[in-house]
Amino acid sequence: MGYANGLLCPQGKQPLLSFGVISDVQYADIPDGRSFLGVPRYYRHSVSVLQRAVQKWNEEKPMFVLNFGDIVDGFCPKDQSMVAVKKIVNEFDKFNGPVYHMIGNHCLYNLPRKDLLPLLRIPGHDGCAYFDFSPIPEYRFVILDAYDISAIGWLENHPNTAKALKILQERNPNSDKNSPNGLVGPERRFLKFNGGVGEEQLQWLDHVLQESTKLNQNVVVCCHLPLDPGASSLSALCWNYDEVMDVIHRYNCVKVCLGGHDHKGGHSVDSHGVHHRVLEAALECPPGTDSFGHIDAFDDRLSLFGTDRMKSTEMVFGHLCNKTVY
Repeated sequence: MGYANGLLCPQGKQPLLSFGVISDVQYADIPDGRSFLGVPRYYRHSVSVLQRAVQKWNEEKPMFVLNFGDIVDGFCPKDQSMVAVKKIVNEFDKFNGPVYHMIGNHCLYNLPRKDLLPLLRIPGHDGCAYFDFSPIPEYRFVILDAYDISAIGWLENHPNTAKALKILQERNPNSDKNSPNGLVGPERRFLKFNGGVGEEQLQWLDHVLQESTKLNQNVVVCCHLPLDPGASSLSALCWNYDEVMDVIHRYNCVKVCLGGHDHKGGHSVDSHGVHHRVLEAALECPPGTDSFGHIDAFDDRLSLFGTDRMKSTEMVFGHLCNKTVY
Protein backbone atom coordinates (compact mmCIF):
# COMPACT_ATOMS: atom_id res chain seq x y z
CA MET A 1 0.00 0.00 0.00
CA GLY A 2 1.14 3.56 -0.63
CA TYR A 3 1.44 5.91 2.30
CA ALA A 4 0.37 9.23 0.85
CA ASN A 5 -0.75 12.57 2.30
CA GLY A 6 1.84 12.56 5.08
CA LEU A 7 0.74 9.51 7.07
CA LEU A 8 3.37 6.94 7.98
CA CYS A 9 2.74 3.36 8.98
CA PRO A 10 3.87 2.41 12.51
CA GLN A 11 7.56 1.68 12.29
CA GLY A 12 8.29 -1.86 11.19
CA LYS A 13 4.64 -2.88 11.13
CA GLN A 14 2.54 -4.32 8.35
CA PRO A 15 -1.23 -3.79 8.56
CA LEU A 16 -3.35 -6.71 9.73
CA LEU A 17 -5.73 -5.88 6.88
CA SER A 18 -6.66 -3.04 4.53
CA PHE A 19 -10.05 -2.03 3.18
CA GLY A 20 -11.38 0.57 0.75
CA VAL A 21 -13.89 3.28 1.71
CA ILE A 22 -16.23 5.60 -0.17
CA SER A 23 -19.46 7.38 0.74
CA ASP A 24 -22.38 9.26 -0.80
CA VAL A 25 -21.83 8.59 -4.50
CA GLN A 26 -25.43 9.77 -5.10
CA TYR A 27 -25.28 9.23 -8.84
CA ALA A 28 -28.06 10.47 -11.12
CA ASP A 29 -28.12 11.03 -14.87
CA ILE A 30 -29.20 14.67 -14.45
CA PRO A 31 -27.47 18.07 -14.71
CA ASP A 32 -25.35 19.28 -11.79
CA GLY A 33 -27.19 21.01 -8.96
CA ARG A 34 -26.82 22.27 -5.41
CA SER A 35 -27.76 21.11 -1.92
CA PHE A 36 -30.33 23.03 0.14
CA LEU A 37 -27.33 24.86 1.62
CA GLY A 38 -26.08 25.82 -1.84
CA VAL A 39 -23.16 23.35 -2.04
CA PRO A 40 -22.51 22.22 -5.65
CA ARG A 41 -23.35 18.60 -6.47
CA TYR A 42 -21.96 16.74 -9.47
CA TYR A 43 -24.48 13.97 -10.12
CA ARG A 44 -22.95 12.53 -13.30
CA HIS A 45 -19.32 12.98 -12.29
CA SER A 46 -19.76 10.90 -9.15
CA VAL A 47 -19.67 7.67 -11.16
CA SER A 48 -16.26 8.73 -12.50
CA VAL A 49 -15.06 9.15 -8.91
CA LEU A 50 -16.24 5.61 -8.16
CA GLN A 51 -14.58 4.24 -11.31
CA ARG A 52 -11.24 5.78 -10.33
CA ALA A 53 -11.69 4.43 -6.80
CA VAL A 54 -12.25 0.88 -8.06
CA GLN A 55 -9.22 1.15 -10.35
CA LYS A 56 -7.06 2.32 -7.43
CA TRP A 57 -8.39 -0.37 -5.08
CA ASN A 58 -7.65 -3.06 -7.66
CA GLU A 59 -4.07 -1.79 -7.77
CA GLU A 60 -3.76 -1.62 -3.97
CA LYS A 61 -5.59 -4.91 -3.35
CA PRO A 62 -7.46 -4.19 -0.08
CA MET A 63 -9.29 -7.18 1.41
CA PHE A 64 -12.74 -5.61 0.87
CA VAL A 65 -14.54 -2.30 0.28
CA LEU A 66 -17.10 -0.50 2.44
CA ASN A 67 -19.68 1.75 0.76
CA PHE A 68 -21.28 4.04 3.34
CA GLY A 69 -24.60 4.52 1.58
CA ASP A 70 -26.56 6.83 -0.71
CA ILE A 71 -25.61 4.96 -3.85
CA VAL A 72 -27.91 7.10 -6.04
CA ASP A 73 -29.50 10.50 -5.49
CA GLY A 74 -33.06 11.32 -4.50
CA PHE A 75 -33.41 13.54 -7.59
CA CYS A 76 -32.87 10.52 -9.83
CA PRO A 77 -36.08 10.19 -11.91
CA LYS A 78 -38.06 7.39 -10.31
CA ASP A 79 -38.53 5.54 -13.59
CA GLN A 80 -34.71 5.38 -13.80
CA SER A 81 -34.06 4.32 -10.19
CA MET A 82 -33.59 0.61 -10.82
CA VAL A 83 -31.32 1.23 -13.81
CA ALA A 84 -29.26 3.79 -11.86
CA VAL A 85 -28.78 1.52 -8.83
CA LYS A 86 -27.81 -1.42 -11.06
CA LYS A 87 -25.34 0.81 -12.94
CA ILE A 88 -23.54 1.81 -9.73
CA VAL A 89 -23.63 -1.71 -8.27
CA ASN A 90 -22.05 -2.90 -11.52
CA GLU A 91 -19.22 -0.38 -11.07
CA PHE A 92 -18.64 -1.59 -7.50
CA ASP A 93 -18.63 -5.17 -8.76
CA LYS A 94 -15.56 -4.38 -10.89
CA PHE A 95 -13.59 -4.41 -7.63
CA ASN A 96 -11.75 -7.71 -7.28
CA GLY A 97 -13.14 -8.58 -3.86
CA PRO A 98 -16.18 -8.27 -1.59
CA VAL A 99 -18.08 -4.98 -1.32
CA TYR A 100 -20.26 -4.33 1.74
CA HIS A 101 -23.01 -1.73 1.27
CA MET A 102 -24.97 0.36 3.73
CA ILE A 103 -28.33 1.94 2.94
CA GLY A 104 -28.94 5.68 3.24
CA ASN A 105 -31.91 7.98 2.86
CA HIS A 106 -31.27 8.57 -0.87
CA CYS A 107 -31.24 4.81 -1.48
CA LEU A 108 -34.65 4.57 0.18
CA TYR A 109 -36.06 7.52 -1.79
CA ASN A 110 -35.44 5.46 -4.92
CA LEU A 111 -36.31 1.87 -4.10
CA PRO A 112 -38.18 -0.06 -1.41
CA ARG A 113 -36.18 -2.27 0.92
CA LYS A 114 -37.47 -5.47 -0.70
CA ASP A 115 -35.77 -4.44 -3.95
CA LEU A 116 -32.79 -2.59 -2.51
CA LEU A 117 -31.39 -5.19 -0.11
CA PRO A 118 -31.11 -7.99 -2.71
CA LEU A 119 -29.53 -5.59 -5.24
CA LEU A 120 -26.92 -4.56 -2.68
CA ARG A 121 -26.58 -8.16 -1.43
CA ILE A 122 -27.22 -7.02 2.14
CA PRO A 123 -28.05 -9.90 4.51
CA GLY A 124 -31.29 -8.71 6.08
CA HIS A 125 -33.17 -9.25 9.33
CA ASP A 126 -36.89 -9.00 8.47
CA GLY A 127 -36.12 -6.25 5.97
CA CYS A 128 -33.54 -4.54 8.19
CA ALA A 129 -30.02 -4.01 6.84
CA TYR A 130 -27.75 -4.62 9.85
CA PHE A 131 -25.11 -7.34 9.94
CA ASP A 132 -21.56 -8.04 11.05
CA PHE A 133 -18.52 -9.86 9.71
CA SER A 134 -15.05 -10.76 10.94
CA PRO A 135 -12.52 -10.86 8.08
CA ILE A 136 -9.66 -11.78 10.41
CA PRO A 137 -9.72 -12.99 14.05
CA GLU A 138 -8.46 -9.64 15.39
CA TYR A 139 -11.21 -7.49 13.87
CA ARG A 140 -15.00 -7.38 13.59
CA PHE A 141 -17.01 -4.93 11.50
CA VAL A 142 -20.54 -4.07 12.62
CA ILE A 143 -22.84 -2.56 9.98
CA LEU A 144 -25.80 -0.67 11.43
CA ASP A 145 -29.12 0.11 9.75
CA ALA A 146 -29.68 3.75 10.67
CA TYR A 147 -33.10 3.77 8.96
CA ASP A 148 -34.51 0.90 10.99
CA ILE A 149 -36.95 3.40 12.54
CA SER A 150 -37.71 5.68 9.61
CA ALA A 151 -40.48 7.57 7.84
CA ILE A 152 -38.92 6.56 4.51
CA GLY A 153 -38.27 3.10 3.13
CA TRP A 154 -40.97 1.12 4.92
CA LEU A 155 -44.57 0.70 3.79
CA GLU A 156 -46.94 3.35 5.16
CA ASN A 157 -48.65 0.83 7.45
CA HIS A 158 -45.40 -0.67 8.78
CA PRO A 159 -44.95 -0.30 12.57
CA ASN A 160 -41.49 1.24 12.07
CA THR A 161 -43.07 3.98 9.95
CA ALA A 162 -45.59 4.68 12.71
CA LYS A 163 -42.82 4.86 15.33
CA ALA A 164 -40.84 7.26 13.16
CA LEU A 165 -43.80 9.55 12.48
CA LYS A 166 -44.58 9.65 16.19
CA ILE A 167 -40.99 10.69 16.97
CA LEU A 168 -41.08 13.43 14.33
CA GLN A 169 -44.46 14.68 15.54
CA GLU A 170 -43.19 14.90 19.12
CA ARG A 171 -39.74 16.35 18.42
CA ASN A 172 -40.17 18.55 15.33
CA PRO A 173 -42.93 21.19 15.41
CA ASN A 174 -42.51 22.19 11.74
CA SER A 175 -45.07 21.15 9.14
CA ASP A 176 -42.10 20.29 6.90
CA LYS A 177 -40.41 17.55 8.90
CA ASN A 178 -37.17 18.08 6.97
CA SER A 179 -36.94 21.62 8.36
CA PRO A 180 -34.85 22.23 11.51
CA ASN A 181 -36.36 25.69 12.10
CA GLY A 182 -36.67 26.33 15.83
CA LEU A 183 -34.75 23.21 16.78
CA VAL A 184 -31.72 23.89 18.97
CA GLY A 185 -28.50 21.92 19.42
CA PRO A 186 -28.69 18.14 18.93
CA GLU A 187 -32.50 18.44 18.67
CA ARG A 188 -31.82 19.51 15.07
CA ARG A 189 -31.32 15.83 14.22
CA PHE A 190 -35.06 15.11 14.31
CA LEU A 191 -35.57 15.48 10.58
CA LYS A 192 -37.35 13.14 8.19
CA PHE A 193 -34.20 12.45 6.15
CA ASN A 194 -32.56 10.96 9.25
CA GLY A 195 -33.64 7.86 11.14
CA GLY A 196 -32.99 5.71 14.16
CA VAL A 197 -31.84 2.30 15.37
CA GLY A 198 -34.65 0.11 16.72
CA GLU A 199 -34.74 -1.75 20.03
CA GLU A 200 -34.21 -5.18 18.47
CA GLN A 201 -31.14 -3.90 16.61
CA LEU A 202 -29.77 -2.38 19.82
CA GLN A 203 -30.14 -5.75 21.54
CA TRP A 204 -28.37 -7.42 18.62
CA LEU A 205 -25.56 -4.85 18.84
CA ASP A 206 -25.15 -5.53 22.55
CA HIS A 207 -24.90 -9.28 21.88
CA VAL A 208 -22.32 -8.82 19.10
CA LEU A 209 -20.17 -6.56 21.27
CA GLN A 210 -20.34 -9.06 24.14
CA GLU A 211 -19.03 -11.75 21.80
CA SER A 212 -16.29 -9.49 20.43
CA THR A 213 -15.18 -8.63 23.95
CA LYS A 214 -14.83 -12.34 24.78
CA LEU A 215 -12.81 -12.85 21.59
CA ASN A 216 -10.60 -9.81 22.32
CA GLN A 217 -11.48 -8.27 18.95
CA ASN A 218 -11.17 -4.67 17.83
CA VAL A 219 -14.59 -3.55 16.55
CA VAL A 220 -15.29 -0.96 13.85
CA VAL A 221 -18.91 0.25 13.83
CA CYS A 222 -20.12 1.45 10.42
CA CYS A 223 -23.28 3.48 9.93
CA HIS A 224 -24.57 5.82 7.23
CA LEU A 225 -25.60 8.34 9.90
CA PRO A 226 -22.96 9.87 12.22
CA LEU A 227 -23.02 8.88 15.89
CA ASP A 228 -21.17 11.76 17.56
CA PRO A 229 -22.01 15.51 17.53
CA GLY A 230 -18.30 16.36 17.50
CA ALA A 231 -17.78 14.78 14.07
CA SER A 232 -20.91 15.97 12.30
CA SER A 233 -23.45 18.68 11.67
CA LEU A 234 -26.11 18.37 14.35
CA SER A 235 -28.79 18.04 11.67
CA ALA A 236 -27.10 14.90 10.26
CA LEU A 237 -27.01 12.77 13.42
CA CYS A 238 -28.79 9.47 13.97
CA TRP A 239 -31.99 10.15 15.95
CA ASN A 240 -30.94 7.96 18.89
CA TYR A 241 -27.17 8.20 18.54
CA ASP A 242 -27.03 8.57 22.33
CA GLU A 243 -28.71 5.18 22.86
CA VAL A 244 -26.43 3.55 20.29
CA MET A 245 -23.36 5.01 21.97
CA ASP A 246 -24.64 3.94 25.41
CA VAL A 247 -24.48 0.34 24.16
CA ILE A 248 -21.08 0.86 22.52
CA HIS A 249 -19.62 2.47 25.64
CA ARG A 250 -20.51 -0.57 27.78
CA TYR A 251 -17.59 -2.34 26.13
CA ASN A 252 -13.99 -1.48 25.38
CA CYS A 253 -13.89 -3.37 22.08
CA VAL A 254 -15.26 -0.60 19.82
CA LYS A 255 -12.35 1.55 18.69
CA VAL A 256 -13.75 3.50 15.73
CA CYS A 257 -17.16 4.50 14.35
CA LEU A 258 -17.19 5.30 10.63
CA GLY A 259 -20.03 7.10 8.86
CA GLY A 260 -21.21 9.15 5.89
CA HIS A 261 -24.27 11.35 5.20
CA ASP A 262 -22.70 14.65 6.37
CA HIS A 263 -20.90 15.40 3.12
CA LYS A 264 -18.21 17.73 4.42
CA GLY A 265 -16.75 14.99 6.64
CA GLY A 266 -15.47 15.21 10.21
CA HIS A 267 -13.41 13.60 12.94
CA SER A 268 -13.74 13.53 16.72
CA VAL A 269 -12.71 11.41 19.69
CA ASP A 270 -15.45 10.97 22.29
CA SER A 271 -15.15 10.89 26.09
CA HIS A 272 -14.52 7.12 26.01
CA GLY A 273 -11.68 7.38 23.50
CA VAL A 274 -13.74 6.12 20.54
CA HIS A 275 -12.83 7.75 17.23
CA HIS A 276 -15.64 9.00 14.99
CA ARG A 277 -14.73 9.59 11.35
CA VAL A 278 -17.39 10.86 8.92
CA LEU A 279 -16.27 10.48 5.30
CA GLU A 280 -16.32 13.24 2.70
CA ALA A 281 -18.83 12.70 -0.13
CA ALA A 282 -17.96 11.55 -3.63
CA LEU A 283 -20.97 13.54 -4.91
CA GLU A 284 -19.40 16.92 -4.12
CA CYS A 285 -16.18 16.35 -6.08
CA PRO A 286 -15.85 18.80 -8.99
CA PRO A 287 -14.59 17.17 -12.21
CA GLY A 288 -10.93 16.29 -11.84
CA THR A 289 -11.16 15.69 -8.09
CA ASP A 290 -11.86 12.59 -5.99
CA SER A 291 -13.01 11.47 -2.55
CA PHE A 292 -12.24 7.88 -1.59
CA GLY A 293 -9.51 6.07 0.25
CA HIS A 294 -8.28 2.96 1.98
CA ILE A 295 -7.79 2.18 5.65
CA ASP A 296 -4.95 0.12 7.07
CA ALA A 297 -5.87 -1.67 10.30
CA PHE A 298 -3.19 -2.37 12.92
CA ASP A 299 -3.50 -3.78 16.42
CA ASP A 300 -3.46 -0.27 17.90
CA ARG A 301 -4.89 2.05 15.23
CA LEU A 302 -6.67 2.62 11.95
CA SER A 303 -4.86 4.73 9.36
CA LEU A 304 -7.07 6.31 6.68
CA PHE A 305 -5.23 7.24 3.51
CA GLY A 306 -7.53 9.60 1.64
CA THR A 307 -7.43 10.64 -1.98
CA ASP A 308 -7.77 14.33 -2.77
CA ARG A 309 -10.86 15.67 -0.95
CA MET A 310 -10.95 12.79 1.56
CA LYS A 311 -8.67 13.78 4.43
CA SER A 312 -6.12 11.28 5.67
CA THR A 313 -6.57 10.53 9.36
CA GLU A 314 -4.62 8.60 11.99
CA MET A 315 -6.87 7.02 14.61
CA VAL A 316 -4.80 5.68 17.51
CA PHE A 317 -6.87 3.58 19.91
CA GLY A 318 -7.32 4.93 23.40
CA HIS A 319 -5.71 8.29 22.67
CA LEU A 320 -7.82 11.35 23.36
CA CYS A 321 -5.64 13.38 21.01
CA ASN A 322 -5.63 12.81 17.27
CA LYS A 323 -3.87 14.00 14.17
CA THR A 324 -5.61 14.72 10.89
CA VAL A 325 -3.46 15.52 7.87
CA TYR A 326 -4.97 18.03 5.43
